[in-house]
Amino acid sequence: MSESMQGLKRSHRCAELSNSNIGNEVTVMGWVQKRRNLGSLIFVDLRDRSGLLQIVFDENSVGKEGFEKAGTLRSEFVLAVTGEVVKRSGAVNTNLKTGEIEVIAKSFRILSESETPPFPIEANSQTKDEIRLKYRFLDLRRPDIQRNLILRSKAATVIRNFLTEEGFLEIETPILMKSTPEGARDYLVPSRVHHGKFYALPQSPQLFKQLLMCSGYDRYFQIAKCFRDEDLRADRQPEFTQVDMELSFVNDEDVMEVNERLIQKLFKDLIDVDVELPLQRMKWIDAMNQYGSDKPDTRFEMKIIDVSEVVKNCGFGVFTSALENNGYVRGLNVKGQAGMPRKKIDALVKDAKELGAKGLAYLCVNEDGSYKSSFAKFMADEELKAICQAMNAENGDLLLFAADSFKVVCDVLGTLRLKLAKTLDLIDENKFNFLWVTEFPLLEWSEEENRYTAMHHPFTMPMEEDLDKIETDPGAVRAIAYDIVLNGVELGGGSVRIHQNDIQEKMFETLGFTKEDAHERFGFLLNAFKYGVPPHAGLAYGFDRLIMLMVKADSIRDVMAFPKVKDASCLMTKAPDVVDAEQLKELGIEILDEESEE
Repeated sequence: MSESMQGLKRSHRCAELSNSNIGNEVTVMGWVQKRRNLGSLIFVDLRDRSGLLQIVFDENSVGKEGFEKAGTLRSEFVLAVTGEVVKRSGAVNTNLKTGEIEVIAKSFRILSESETPPFPIEANSQTKDEIRLKYRFLDLRRPDIQRNLILRSKAATVIRNFLTEEGFLEIETPILMKSTPEGARDYLVPSRVHHGKFYALPQSPQLFKQLLMCSGYDRYFQIAKCFRDEDLRADRQPEFTQVDMELSFVNDEDVMEVNERLIQKLFKDLIDVDVELPLQRMKWIDAMNQYGSDKPDTRFEMKIIDVSEVVKNCGFGVFTSALENNGYVRGLNVKGQAGMPRKKIDALVKDAKELGAKGLAYLCVNEDGSYKSSFAKFMADEELKAICQAMNAENGDLLLFAADSFKVVCDVLGTLRLKLAKTLDLIDENKFNFLWVTEFPLLEWSEEENRYTAMHHPFTMPMEEDLDKIETDPGAVRAIAYDIVLNGVELGGGSVRIHQNDIQEKMFETLGFTKEDAHERFGFLLNAFKYGVPPHAGLAYGFDRLIMLMVKADSIRDVMAFPKVKDASCLMTKAPDVVDAEQLKELGIEILDEESEE
């Protein structure tokens, strides 16, 4: 039966106790992890967020009635225990912080009883995600999830303290704002007062932080909630947290320098990892050419090699046809894998086709120097040798080739590079490889919209030497933009912003906006720019992704308290859900059934 605390005060968390407390009387409170009844003694592992502590109940210390009550304890009962800290009478448990001590209970209270939980409350749970997330309030008791969220809290504190010392001001920006669709879909919020009109939840505080620079706040930051109505994956959620910042009177180097020091401090203070500065730099075009990705994983080699020049006059039509259509022929050298079974190679070919390629050519350089290939019969030995030389191939290597457009070749070889590295165990999971990717294209062509779209956003500054190409060759214009990448994951991105009206107008024209369109969407920012705007630049991190990588979790769900699942629903609260008809009526909203929509 549950009891009240009756004035009891907790003196310590469970794992805060150590040998230095031996002989002290303490009061601890927490959940029963496990109970072991040895007849004359009952042992209970008591758990709170700090860890486990062994409590010993015997009849001499708690009395006959207390001992009988201790025999009724079950997993997840909540206890308050007062007793004496002593040296362990049994074997020391080296796996526990409190493994050398135990508490002999003198009195205790059952503060709350528990039904049998639907899964064990333990680290590295093998329980299905659907069950864990339905009972997330129990899943959050698991020690590994608690460690993740504790580190997340500490990271937020380190970030706040560091940026404050660097002269940044923490300023909150609105959650209810105007929809400015240019990128992912907005979450819309209907207005009751303004019928037929909607707010949008922010995809980022981008426009407001630029307004803060116009207002003279010079250095701003915010740990901000953001929302995007897009498809989910392991490192994406409909609502997420961003470490957002903007600085005035700076250039890209200034932004990168302060963030390098922030990253260095975070990793040293929280997980004792030394990050060497300055971080590696790589131009976007080099990242794409060598790794097939603008967020390359540099923890292993296997770079993409261009053999277009070598094969331009060969007899293999797949290669020459791609080159005639302004495409490329590029390959991967998978060291030591010439003996890969045909079935696995066929699976790679299938992957390539799913990524948009017509196929995947391969060449096995056998241990005796002979070849096994999908295209050898179309080439002379000299041509095959030239390819092997260009690919730095040795006996025993497997060479894979894609021949197609720049985008398809990069997609195929970049994806296969990562897949092969995981399959062949080439990645050192203990490495933290950071780099800045710079000089992104300012614009990218959208086949769907038949126009150029901003690769980052419409306020990104072009590189000065490319300004004259905005009207004549927009696709060749590079941006003063920079992404910070860790182990093949984009941690964050930023850019120098446009602060000159003439350049901003050219940018809008190139994006296909009329002056009216631009003012309809971004008028409040453009108006502010009329009244003296400083040069400014910024960056934003995905906070959830950062913590996920720091703790080596497989998903950002393991570093968020209450995440959603793949269809953006919450299994615990059953959100989203229907609402009362009266609420919809107030908002002037009618829900059409599927037949009516058709």
